[in-house]
Parts: sequence; C-alpha cells; structure tokens
Amino acid sequence: MEYRKEYEKWCNSPFFDEETRNELAKIKNNEKEIEDRFYKNLEFGTAGLRGIIGAGTNRMNKYTVTKATQGLANFINSQGKASRGVVIAYDSRHMSKEFSDYAALTLNANGIKTYVFESLRPTPELSFAIRKLNAISGIVITASHNPPKYNGYKAYWEDGAQISSPIDKLIIEEVNKVTDYEQVKTIDMEKAKENGLYNLIGEEIDNAYIEEIKKLVLNPEIIKKHKDLKIVYTPLHGAGNIPVRRVLSELGFENINVVLEQEKPNGDFPTVRYPNPEDTKAFDLALDLAKKIDAEIVLATDPDADRLGIFVKDVKSGQYIPFTGNMSCLLLAEYRISQIKERNLLPKNGAIIKSIVSSNLADAIAKYYNLRLFEVLTGFKNIGKQMKNFDETKDCEYVFGYEESYGCLIGTYARDKDGVSAVMGLCEAAAFYKEKGLTLWDQMINIYEKYGYYKEGAVSITLEGVEGAQKIKQIMVNLRQKNIEKIGEYSVLKIRDYELDKIIDVKTKIETKTGLPKSNVIYYELEDDAWACIRPSGTEPKIKLYVGVKGNSMKDSQQKIDKLCEQIKEQL
Repeated sequence: MEYRKEYEKWCNSPFFDEETRNELAKIKNNEKEIEDRFYKNLEFGTAGLRGIIGAGTNRMNKYTVTKATQGLANFINSQGKASRGVVIAYDSRHMSKEFSDYAALTLNANGIKTYVFESLRPTPELSFAIRKLNAISGIVITASHNPPKYNGYKAYWEDGAQISSPIDKLIIEEVNKVTDYEQVKTIDMEKAKENGLYNLIGEEIDNAYIEEIKKLVLNPEIIKKHKDLKIVYTPLHGAGNIPVRRVLSELGFENINVVLEQEKPNGDFPTVRYPNPEDTKAFDLALDLAKKIDAEIVLATDPDADRLGIFVKDVKSGQYIPFTGNMSCLLLAEYRISQIKERNLLPKNGAIIKSIVSSNLADAIAKYYNLRLFEVLTGFKNIGKQMKNFDETKDCEYVFGYEESYGCLIGTYARDKDGVSAVMGLCEAAAFYKEKGLTLWDQMINIYEKYGYYKEGAVSITLEGVEGAQKIKQIMVNLRQKNIEKIGEYSVLKIRDYELDKIIDVKTKIETKTGLPKSNVIYYELEDDAWACIRPSGTEPKIKLYVGVKGNSMKDSQQKIDKLCEQIKEQL
C-alpha cells in the first residue's frame, strides 16, 4: 500500500516538523483517514490547489503549498521574468496568512521578488494589483466559499487572470517535476526583506483599486439624491468589509448597515453553515437586520469577496426575494448596457461574455443591444482569457462578463469577478430605479417581460473520497455511451461534448467542433430554448447538473425548472 509508505515517511522523517508528525501520530489507528490523506498528491490543476487543511500529501499544508510554489518559481525563472515579481493576497481562512508567507519565501529563495498584502484583501484586488504593478504572476490563498476546513491556492498570470491554456499546462508540468519536498527552497524572512525580495503592499494599491471602481459609476447624481437608500451588507467574516463600505461611503451612500455578528474576519465562520452567498441560509442574520430597519437591498460577499448574493424587498408583498447569480448579474448588465447606450457610448463591436452554464437570458440581452455573445467554459479565468483576446485582436470591446455562480466584472481594471464593484453597481441600480418608482424586483420582472421568463436550476451531488471520485468518473463515461434523445419532456437538439471537442446534431448526426478547450463537460441543447449540462466540479468532490428553461410567466418557468431538475436527476 503506497499510501501507507508515504504516511510512515511523513511520521518518521525529520524533514517534516514536529507539529506535523504529532498530528499524524494521532491517526495511526484510523486506516481510512490515513488513506484519504495519502492516497494521492493534492493536485495542482488549472484552478490551482484546494483541499482540507492538515498534514498529508492530499491536504493543504506548508509542504504542499511550497511544493506547488517551487514549480511556479521554476517556470517564472525559465521565462526570465523573476525581476517583475509576484503579488500575493489572502483572505480570512485558517492558515491563509501563513500559507501566503510560505509561498512568498519560496519565491524569494528562488530570486523572485514578492509583493505581499499587509492584511487580507479581496481576490479581485489581487487581479488588479498584478496589472498595476506589472507583475509576472499572482497568488491568492483562499478556498472561496468552501466550508471552514478547506483552504486553497490560486495562481494568476501577468494579465491578471487565473492561469489558463497554454500557460497553465506549462506551470503544471513544472509543479509535477518537483517530486520531492526536499527540492523546495526557502529563505529567512528577515534576509528576504534585507535583499529587497519580500515587500509589503497595502494602502497605495487599495486607493488605486477603489478609484478604478468609482470611475465605473454612471449616475452619481442619482446616488446623491437617494443617499438614504437602506442597504444591509454582510462580508460573512471575510475580506469584503472594508473595501465595500469604503466604496459605498465615498460615492455618497449614507445608510449602510453592516451585520455586526459577521463583520470581523473569522476562519471558523461561526454564524453560518458555510460562507456561501449562494446559500440563502447565509443571509439569516442579514435578513433579520433588514426587517428591523426596512432595508431595500440586502447583500453578502463570500470570504474572498469575488462573489455576491442579494435579496431585494418587494414592496407589494413585503417579502425579501432572493436573486440567483443569473438574476443579479443580468439585472446589472441590463442597467449598465441600457445606460451606456442612452449616452451613445455603446461600442459597435461590444461583447458580452458568459460561461456555458449561465442563463440564455444573456443571449437575449446581447441580441437586443446588438452585442456579440461569447460563451466560455466555466471558471472566470476563461472570461479573463477572452478579454485578453479582445485586447490583442481588437475584434471586440468588452462590455460585460459573468458566470451563474454569482460572479461578474463590470469594467476592465481586473480580470476576475469582483463582488466589491458588483455591490456598488447594484446599489447604484437600486437608486436609479428608485428614482423611477421601482424596486430591483420590479425591474427584474420588467426584464422578464421584455425578454422572456428565463429560469435556471442546479443540482450538486457530493461524492467524497476515493470511491466518490471513481463514481464521478464513471457517471461521465456512462453518459458518453448513452444515446440520449430526450431529457425529461424535452427533445435533445444537439449534444456538445467538450471533452471530445464535438457538437452532434441529434437529428442529422452531423458533427462539428465546439471551438473551446478540452473539458470534461457534456451540454444538451433542448427544444423551446431549454438546456441541460453536466460536469464534475473542478474544486470540490461533486458532480454538478445545470438546467435552464424559458417560460411565459414566473409560475410557468418555476414549474418547468422544478420538473426538469427532478427528471434530470433520475435520468442522468
């Protein structure tokens, strides 16, 4: 049993520190736990690292973090880019600060300058800082919205986006070449500082980041007119608290109410089941506060503040209504695009970018405003890559990009989704529509009436451990072997298999290419503007099912999506 040998090595080798060896000694009689910690190396994939914090090859710890960083350092040095440096940020999770320093000192030991944020910062600010400082790369230590036992490591490249093809594969090759933890270099922090390799950053970058976001405001005079808009905000114990409050205050909003129990950073996330603004239960305390003060909009960002969830008050019913990521992002898109067009500033070659599992409402908005629509694989890095293509080819001009998992970017100052600017944009939109006598819920209904009642749903099935990984793999194999012509009550029109890079027309059997990078995703285009998609998660032990429908009313679309979700679970 190879995992047993690796376990014994970690327990007995003086290379591993005493704390690590003591932790592992406590599980000596738990064979299942030993296997889970050592049956594989924590994989450095296209999304970097993500795993449970703890000792072992399949865990997030200083050894796995520095091993990955050594590979990144080797690649940077092979490109002759060490002098440009690497920016490092981290959020409120356990060990985030420590992992950021371990990574920095490994880079420093390899002669690479680092710019480390002095305290926790939002992930989108890291993306901005890479471009601002002309760094070659960036690292953010975060596990986004995962439960408290997780942490992660995301690598970025010089354009400010997470690493993508072909750079990602080249970095992964270098990481995989580091086969022994003893190959990892490090340096004393004081020596690194003396040599000008370890550098702290903070206020100067904060100021520049906030100013770039404020430039995106379209109706500052309306914000001032409705400065008393009642806003409730929670950072869910994460990095959003200071920048969100700052940008709203500097724009003139005066009635910003923060959920005090969730204001301070805390890696235990004690007030929520897990810190995910996609989970309506994460809003319990925020909604309690909203009801007390009769708030108009309720907002929550995740620990690294790149995602945003919202509830909006419906004045007619008095209820607070949750928005999905598709709803909040596309309401923001409609607001901004309509206002830009009104000023005759909408570019003729403008484009919207969305992920393949996001709403077809985006397609309808793009068509209405004569914008090109680009679809990319899931992961905002693919939106960032498309933005880079626009910069290089000048074929299109970026107008808006989003993914259904509660993330969007309203400007070009960064190359990752930004919950801070999304908060600002939605609060501005709330003030704008309030001026017209509308709530954001009223405007959402107006959008549905204009384009159609699009509705989306998602089902995640968690399958942990070795057995779970095998089950997920087999599910995808089985789907490719089936001749699926119908999903629920919908006929399948086309099947897009991104792993095999082909689109199959079910009726004619004609095959074409997807035009996107290889990925283990199967997408079914269904009749009546409906769709279904299945893929394994790239960051969690889950298989994910996504579906979308178009109805003729709220009730009709809800009934259709509920039914399709049940049918696809049974069928696939």
